[in-house]
Amino acid sequence: MKLDAWKQAYFGEQMPACALQGHWASFRLVDETGSGKAYGGLPFTVHDSTGRRYVGKLNGEGFASLQDFYCGPVVLTLDDLYNGIEEPYYLLSTRKTYKLPITELQVRAERTFYSGNDGIRAERSSAHHQTDRFYQVEVSDLVRHSAHLPPLASSVHRPKRHVLKMMADLGFGPPQPSLSGVVLFPNQHSVLEVRPLRALRPVLSTEDSFCALNLYQLALFSALSYCDFGQVPSEKPLDEVLFPLDPSVGNLFAEQLSVYHEAWQIDPEQTQRFYPLYEEVPYSQRFEILPFDPELYPQNRPELNEEQEHPARLHFFDDEKFGTDTQAFIIHHDEVILISVRGTVSRADVLRDADAHQVAFVDGVGKAHDGFHQAYRAMRNFVLQYLDRFHIGQRIVICGHSLGGAIALLLAEGLRRTPDAHYNILLYTYGAPRAADTEFTAGASSLVHHRIVNHNDPVPSVPAPWMNTTAKLWIPGAITLFSAPASGGLLFAAGLVRVGGNPYQHHGEQHHFMPITLPDGTHSSVLWKPGCESIQEAGCNRTLQLQGDMPDRDNLLRQLFQAGQHFMTTSYIPAAWATLRRWQQTLDSQGPLVTPREFELLDRALEDMREKLRAKRREFARQRPANDRSYEPIDALNAEIDRLHTSRERLATLRWRRLEARDVYGSHAQSAHLQSSLKRWFSHRENCEVAQFASIPPPSHNDQGRVQMLDVDSIV
Repeated sequence: MKLDAWKQAYFGEQMPACALQGHWASFRLVDETGSGKAYGGLPFTVHDSTGRRYVGKLNGEGFASLQDFYCGPVVLTLDDLYNGIEEPYYLLSTRKTYKLPITELQVRAERTFYSGNDGIRAERSSAHHQTDRFYQVEVSDLVRHSAHLPPLASSVHRPKRHVLKMMADLGFGPPQPSLSGVVLFPNQHSVLEVRPLRALRPVLSTEDSFCALNLYQLALFSALSYCDFGQVPSEKPLDEVLFPLDPSVGNLFAEQLSVYHEAWQIDPEQTQRFYPLYEEVPYSQRFEILPFDPELYPQNRPELNEEQEHPARLHFFDDEKFGTDTQAFIIHHDEVILISVRGTVSRADVLRDADAHQVAFVDGVGKAHDGFHQAYRAMRNFVLQYLDRFHIGQRIVICGHSLGGAIALLLAEGLRRTPDAHYNILLYTYGAPRAADTEFTAGASSLVHHRIVNHNDPVPSVPAPWMNTTAKLWIPGAITLFSAPASGGLLFAAGLVRVGGNPYQHHGEQHHFMPITLPDGTHSSVLWKPGCESIQEAGCNRTLQLQGDMPDRDNLLRQLFQAGQHFMTTSYIPAAWATLRRWQQTLDSQGPLVTPREFELLDRALEDMREKLRAKRREFARQRPANDRSYEPIDALNAEIDRLHTSRERLATLRWRRLEARDVYGSHAQSAHLQSSLKRWFSHRENCEVAQFASIPPPSHNDQGRVQMLDVDSIV
């Protein structure tokens, strides 16, 4: 009986699909160089058209042949699980939850490399390999469970999946509930070029000390927290999940970096390219998005309904449904767990930011900003559950911008105090407001926190140390401030009351971007540690004249209209990039961190600031009550003038300071991969700044994306 026409390409009339023996097939697994040594000795399984099973091992060159099997195509799989003890494979395959079905084939593929530096497979002809059939295959083509493996790459030499499906429909091949394997045709030699399992991983230093690398990298990931997770379907997936939304958290880690693609976009409307510094790693050492496989993991099964687990629920915290609207993502590899907390976006964020009343910090000492504390408590269990499953001693790196930085501080301190956990926390925040009082700050003194402030960013100025605020009057003032600044400002001021307690105080070591103009007219900045509140608060904001118990808000309102310096993709990220380039160039030249001309400009700005403080002191002196020798505003000004003098001395040290590699690259300073990572990073023209010291790239006309909201942290 003749086969239908659609079947004749595979089972012709001269080769009927019947149980006749006497046929052969040979095959070879190779890497991108055409060598099969990487796959030598691998066990394989072949099923013929009757379902008969053949097992064997590839020879030292990755070659195998079959003789005298039943007529028709056969299906090849290499599904034997890895049985060694090498890390991280052993840990990943034996961990308590989401054990990965890592195969020997996967381990071998992770030890191969792309022939080019871009991770793109070259299109080769079958004639080049002197073979009957040539396929470019993935590990996932040859194994049963593939949810933890990267997405398929397109190629003209991909094996035809419909052939496998057709065999299954006809009842040929191996008995299996899901389609896996590559079809080999009889009496032919096939070469299977396996795509290397290599990934890109953002480089992060795990050292306590500040470095320019983390400054830049964590600025990017703080901004990424404003993106969606990007999973489709976002809820109640049935059999698989995808991450098509670019940019999104899931797309970056699961779709792009896992297939060696250098992603740069962290905002849908971003046009300037800021590439993270990536290192090439074996796939199993990437930042992991956990797999979704209902067959393998019972917790993924759809019938669990609200209890069903999937990647979005595991990695992404979004509390929009429950009132705080807090958003964060968490992800890990074998050395780092990264947590990034989002800043202000929604109306719920606005109302939370407005609630500056102090409440007891329940997981430590002191008091915290009530709105920030509510957000921290909302996400605490989400983070702890993740750490309980996947923390194996990694450094926990937490970052956040604005409101996200304030929540990140409370989270970091809460985790540090978790009983018997011994979490090792490293915190970087950008433009964060004050989150807690002096008692909290003292109690958290051992928490490593690098606090980044851009010049004249208004947000770090608030809540002011004297604030402990009721929301009854000033919440509407906050909302109307920018639509009607005068009336909004009055409502804002009228709602401020002092109710006692310890004052708000910043935590951590401040790193401040001081702006400068380079000789060619472009703008740059010098990052330094002034140790002076007046610089952070752009002049006299800290020592505003008091009228009874109410502050004069004029200076703060003027400052708010310079709030462009609070945005990430147009402010903090460009300044962090320029700092990394400046420090790289300084390290290469072994020159000073600032030139004499730059020092002169910065010193002049500091002297001008000191004169303003002196003028304010004279004004207070005229107002001092008779016989009051310890007038508090004057005492505060005197202390601030002294700190400003110390800051000028610190600035002077930049003229002779010489950088070491650890100042720039932290724990990666002596890493074997650093030079190859830098070569890849400098291959992008955006990173090839040749000026003596890198200028800050000006924002493009369209760079006003979602991550650049003016958040109402600014007016708390």
